[in-house]
Amino acid sequence: MLRTLPPKPARRSGARFAIVASLYNRRYVDAMLRAAKAELQRAGAAGVAVVRVPGAFEIPVVAARLAQAADSSFGAILCLGVILRGATTHAQHIGETVSQALSQIQVQSGVPIIHEVLLLENTRQAAERCLDPRHNRGAEAARTAVAMARVMRTLPG
Repeated sequence: MLRTLPPKPARRSGARFAIVASLYNRRYVDAMLRAAKAELQRAGAAGVAVVRVPGAFEIPVVAARLAQAADSSFGAILCLGVILRGATTHAQHIGETVSQALSQIQVQSGVPIIHEVLLLENTRQAAERCLDPRHNRGAEAARTAVAMARVMRTLPG
């Protein structure tokens, strides 16, 4: 069951963020992207760079490049995508591969990677998680990104 997360009071983030968003299943991803950008703006992000990629499978390579760039000063990188299951196991393979890659990028780079590449059963689930403003995973991803940027600033190194 989805639960509504109440918005937290805005505290100025001051961090820069990157969003890597899939063009595939665009209706749902665009809604998450809009919500994420609005939430980051509300939190006082110093800047938001958006990179669009063809599909979910392409998200990790761009996230890795952004995290490893010598001039990277992102507080976090948000990864947004929607994978809908079909009649084969292809969607499952894509979802698992993306999840493993994003986890590795985060640990190796030390840059928080916010994973909102959703593997969903059907368009009803996509609508609930992407189009409904009470449960929008893009907004949740942005809140997590802001929180992680704050946590990382408090750590040594």
